[in-house]
Amino acid sequence: MCLIATWGDDPTGDAYKRHLARIPDYFWVAEDGMKMQFFFQSFGSQMWDAAFAIQAIISSDLAEEYGPTLKKAHDFVKSSQIRDNPPGDFSKMYRHTSKGAWTFSMQDQGLQVSDCTAEGLKVALLYSQMSQELVGEKLESECLYDAVNVILSLQSENGGFPALEPRRAYSWVEKFNPTEFFEDALIEREYVECTSSAIQGLVLFKKLHPGHRVQEIQSCISRAVKYIHDTQNPDGSWYGFWGICYTYGTWFAVEALVACGKTYYNSPTLRKACEFLLSKQLPDGGWGESYLTNANKEYINLDGNRSNLVQTSWALISLMKAGQVKVDSTPVKRGIRLLINSQMEEGDFPQQEITGAFFGNCILNYSSYRNIFPIWALGEYRRTIRCA
Repeated sequence: MCLIATWGDDPTGDAYKRHLARIPDYFWVAEDGMKMQFFFQSFGSQMWDAAFAIQAIISSDLAEEYGPTLKKAHDFVKSSQIRDNPPGDFSKMYRHTSKGAWTFSMQDQGLQVSDCTAEGLKVALLYSQMSQELVGEKLESECLYDAVNVILSLQSENGGFPALEPRRAYSWVEKFNPTEFFEDALIEREYVECTSSAIQGLVLFKKLHPGHRVQEIQSCISRAVKYIHDTQNPDGSWYGFWGICYTYGTWFAVEALVACGKTYYNSPTLRKACEFLLSKQLPDGGWGESYLTNANKEYINLDGNRSNLVQTSWALISLMKAGQVKVDSTPVKRGIRLLINSQMEEGDFPQQEITGAFFGNCILNYSSYRNIFPIWALGEYRRTIRCA
């Protein structure tokens, strides 16, 4: 619409030409046909994907071998951070502070996202512990402080974190939702994924920068952890809003609790999470959850009880991080065997069912997930075995 509006104003004007130049950001031809970006992916999911890819490579202990790749990714992370708030009196326009945040895609998008900011903070902190000769100069401390400020500003009263801005409206406002298929589309609410990312980022920041806003950060973490505990389902799972579904939400919750020092032995919550995941393992060693789960709010296997390698990776990472392998390593070994046997000759992993989701009834395709998460799970397994 903006493109059409600028063309209507002046078909030869600079504004129209600048919009025209960004068309490749929205439309492109992929291996399986024409693609277009939509909603949060209006510019793509570059930052989100990059943060996970970085952590996957680091988990593999192959940083020295892939130093140039990590350095390029580090440059992207640094250049993608938002360095200024929206212009003017942005609070009157109901915009939130964004200085120090990371977006879902790149700096140009300009919209702060809590979990993207937290994941950006986390990988920036991971880079700060690595050789600058290998990965380049670390991000300035003030930029890290700005990111922390954004994260702290987004926490809700119940300890959880929304995605884009502080929760301002009551749940009953959703009754006025005019759409037929978007669920929880009018107001912000809290998500286990965003809360987990915030916990992980702040815990690592607190460790590396122990003198900055100590009481505020500790209070934020404690309240967020309580939210994680409070939102666990009776079967041990967590509902994932931005992925499919209970496998995704449970992975995030486990990561948050482990970051705070919880283990299989000292946390009944983690033991229940492991029991849930083990109860869903399929005969071939994998996990496969249907997109129908998000809408129906109950775990539904993929047709034919097929496994999905991305979801299998989420489950395996959760079990390894929680320490379940110290109790019984057989389920994890079965899952790892499936990942290894599924890799194609060129090193790629097959594209399977879509695993991203939003608004309950919609799915998002993250094409990089098919490689990121199997690599991450295999890296964690290698590290787990070496430490055993």
